[in-house]
Amino acid sequence: MKLGIVSDLHCNIDGLTRALDIMGPIDELLCLGDSIFEYRFSNDVVALLKERRAHVIQGNHEEIFMGPQGVRARGNDTIDRTLLQWLADQPARIELNIGGKKVLMVHSTPWEPRGTYVYPHSPQFARFGDAEADFVLYGHTHQQVVRRVGGVLVVNPGSTGDGRDHNNDRQLSCAVLDTVSEDVVVTNFKDPARAKK
Repeated sequence: MKLGIVSDLHCNIDGLTRALDIMGPIDELLCLGDSIFEYRFSNDVVALLKERRAHVIQGNHEEIFMGPQGVRARGNDTIDRTLLQWLADQPARIELNIGGKKVLMVHSTPWEPRGTYVYPHSPQFARFGDAEADFVLYGHTHQQVVRRVGGVLVVNPGSTGDGRDHNNDRQLSCAVLDTVSEDVVVTNFKDPARAKK
């Protein structure tokens, strides 16, 4: 089964649309959080994720937006209330069983407290190997990684909406995971939103 993986969209509908084109035919779409950005909501991004029946988790930006600090932002009358409720109903983590393999989706870490930025060189990276999963998919850092830790294949697709990784020239990126072969293809692409400006 081919899983298309996006993360940290940060309201960038052009980035998401381009990623879907790049990934081509996939069996499931997975979004690892931060589909919105700080106090901004994107009807377009959330509608497309919902329409594609994506597996979506909340990141730190959703937590802020849906929490007490986001009261004023949620009151914006341009926000589609149905989409807002749909995003608010998404969990902080998802465990999928695909073909007998366990896929764990988290935004930052499988362990508590959540929110740590675990970069590829971080000493804490080894803790991903403790997860009871075949695959751990995470975002948050905007930095790509595909690395096996013990029996766990750890994948971070980078950011599909807000390129910050100097290792790929601050381009956007997405990933496709084949759960049978365990091959992962990460693709970098220029931000179409910037090209419009």
